[in-house]
Formats: sequence, structure tokens, C-alpha cells
Amino acid sequence: MPGTENQNEQLARAFFETMNTGDLERVRSMLHEQATWTMMTNALPGPNARKGRNAIIDEFLGPVRGIFLEGPKITVERIISQGPLLAVEAKGLGRMKNGKTYDNRYSFIIEIKDGKIFDLREYMDSAHVSTLM
Repeated sequence: MPGTENQNEQLARAFFETMNTGDLERVRSMLHEQATWTMMTNALPGPNARKGRNAIIDEFLGPVRGIFLEGPKITVERIISQGPLLAVEAKGLGRMKNGKTYDNRYSFIIEIKDGKIFDLREYMDSAHVSTLM
């Protein structure tokens, strides 16, 4: 289907730009009702996966944003797309409430379904995150 990749890339860019604003209600609207967000690590405490857009926002993104004074601001550096699948390379910067600087690299694998983020797998430097807690 012509233009689908471009639409999916636009959605992914808009998703991260919206996350940067902190408007989690708008982020919620960009997630499929049955969305899943999985952190691909066993090195951090807590569950690695959240299922459903409300759990993603209320149990994961909201609390994570709460440990930051600023950010994290995610800059998308590269997107590779094939149909409904996207590979996103990004950088995250922020300042935490404990005074430490957050500076991390990410890869996200995102699946789009019905024009929304349906599945997101997040790969990051979890050792860096562990040193900040």
C-alpha cells in the first residue's frame, strides 16, 4: 500500500514528539487500546511489560516521568520501516529529581495497527539506568 510506511513513520515521530511534551493524555490517544510496551531487559526492577494503553500510561509512563525534573526528551535519529513494523534509533536526555543526568540510547521496535502504536519493544542501556536510581 503506497504511503503506508510514510504514515507509520509520521505516527512514530509524532508519538515521540508528544511524549517529549509530557502530554500523556495525547500519548494515550496514539496507543492502540490493546497496545503492549515491553522493556527488553531483566536488569531493572518491576514488570518488563505493560499491556493496554491505560496500564502503559498510568502504571509505567506516568510514574517514570515523575522521577524527572526535565524530560527525558527523546530525539529520533533514524527510522527504518517495512510495512507495519518500524525500527527507531533514538537518544534520550533528561535531568532527574535526584540531580543526576539521564543520557541514554534506545532502539525501539514498533508495530502499527489500525493507525495506532500496537506493540513497542524498548531496548536501552539498562546498566546506565541502574546507576541513576
